[in-house]
Amino acid sequence: MALVELGRFDRQEAFIVRGRLEDEEIPSFVFDAGTSIADGSYLLIPVRVMVDDEDLARAREILDAA
Repeated sequence: MALVELGRFDRQEAFIVRGRLEDEEIPSFVFDAGTSIADGSYLLIPVRVMVDDEDLARAREILDAA
């Protein structure tokens, strides 16, 4: 398994994307969601959604259709 970046989103959107992918049985991971949460700047820092490189094309299709 080699993780690749599907995209960068705001924190809430990243978790929505992860949920949508999981509905399609594509495992995904949210990176950087807890960055600088103590000072409130987490709203400004993009959050990465990562998927297996073998799932990348299908994950992009799902996001494009949404």
